[in-house]
Amino acid sequence: MVCFIATKPELNPSRPQDAMNGRTLRVLVVDDNEGVRRGICQLLRSQDDIEVTCEAIDGADAVCKARAHLPDVVLLDVTMPTMDGLEAARILKHEFPWIQIVIVSQHDSRGFQWAALAADVSGYVVKSNASRDLIPELRRIQGTRISG
Repeated sequence: MVCFIATKPELNPSRPQDAMNGRTLRVLVVDDNEGVRRGICQLLRSQDDIEVTCEAIDGADAVCKARAHLPDVVLLDVTMPTMDGLEAARILKHEFPWIQIVIVSQHDSRGFQWAALAADVSGYVVKSNASRDLIPELRRIQGTRISG
């Protein structure tokens, strides 16, 4: 997959400073399962101050779309074809250190959570608990960014 961007992210210096300071939270949702993506997007859209900027079907697609849309937060599944979520997280954090990444995974094991931590993600939500935990996790990250 080839991905081109019209402008380089470093030419948009206001993006990191403006992200999550009381404005709309821009989120990229990444999951290879369309039903899961749709459910997460529906949950996010129920919040007035959260905007789903775009969706991606795997890690490679996520990197491409993050380059094009510069979201504040990327929600990543772990196990996906082409490029898994942990590899995508490492690439995104290298290219865009200000982007916050939350893993949203079916895996409820310490091994996956430790691997996510090693990839420098900001949070980890188990899919079966997403309707209860995802919005509070985004609020926690949003609050950390505003006060930090």
